[in-house]
Amino acid sequence: MHNNIEVLGKSISQGKGLQINLDIAKLHTRTKIEVPIIIERATEPGPTILITGGIHGDEVNGVEIVRKLVAKGYNKPEKGMIICIPVVNIFGFLNLSREFPDGRDLNRVFPGSNRGSLASIFAYNLMKEIVPLADYCLDFHTGGANRFNAAQIRINEGDKESLELAKIFEAPFIMQSKQREKSYRESAIKLGKKVLLFEGGKSQDINKSITQIGVNGALKVMQHLGIRDFKNELAQDAEKTVAPIIIEKSKWIRARYSGMFRTNIVLGKLYNKGDKIGSISDPFGYFERDIKAPNKGYIFCLNEAPIVNKGDAIIHMSVEK
Repeated sequence: MHNNIEVLGKSISQGKGLQINLDIAKLHTRTKIEVPIIIERATEPGPTILITGGIHGDEVNGVEIVRKLVAKGYNKPEKGMIICIPVVNIFGFLNLSREFPDGRDLNRVFPGSNRGSLASIFAYNLMKEIVPLADYCLDFHTGGANRFNAAQIRINEGDKESLELAKIFEAPFIMQSKQREKSYRESAIKLGKKVLLFEGGKSQDINKSITQIGVNGALKVMQHLGIRDFKNELAQDAEKTVAPIIIEKSKWIRARYSGMFRTNIVLGKLYNKGDKIGSISDPFGYFERDIKAPNKGYIFCLNEAPIVNKGDAIIHMSVEK
């Protein structure tokens, strides 16, 4: 690390902290919208970790995890630098919308363009000004709409270093998944960054258990990278954690009927082929159809919508050998 680092025209010297604002657009009312970026730098050199939440504006639990890291002072390193952006898509966060005001999904327009849509311009500036500073990225998400995700880390298949970091994070599941085209993760990886994408909970919801797993995981990764010692903070968690389950193959179970959906499954539990995992009925009492597990596997995502349509993805489970 150099003696001084410049971010968005602001100089950050060793041992100093600073909040800067990424300001690229105004609302149609000419109200300025600024995205706070919280930077803390240690006196000793070390890696830089970028921690982000709220790329989708309605995924509040991701915002809560990053907020808690800042509120408890966990973002102050002993070595290196920690950059926190609790709400990346502050436009969507204002009205709890997944998208940007231009209707685009920010996580589908990276690396962006300075001459594109509002979302694309924002992505471009994030990739140009902030991401190059990082060595490692932690990106916090939730399930979309009514889908509740068990806590999981998503990484690229075949990336040994990211797999090791995912194991250190100790979320219950590690999912080796393909990169989404034009996603933040794909673009950051192309810049040579190691990215752990956390999924947990559902949109417009804060879940205490999911939040704690996310916070503890971030502390474990930062401790492993030598950024800061969190042994005291993690002491109580040590007795509760178990080795993460690696998901190499998974499938969505889709509704075969439209109707009222109910289930008593335990998220994260292993089910056998043929186990009853739910049912769908009409609202008038004429029929009720059981949903059975098509294979042995762990259920790690559940659609909590009470009403579903034929073809809706309702349960996501691993395919175990």
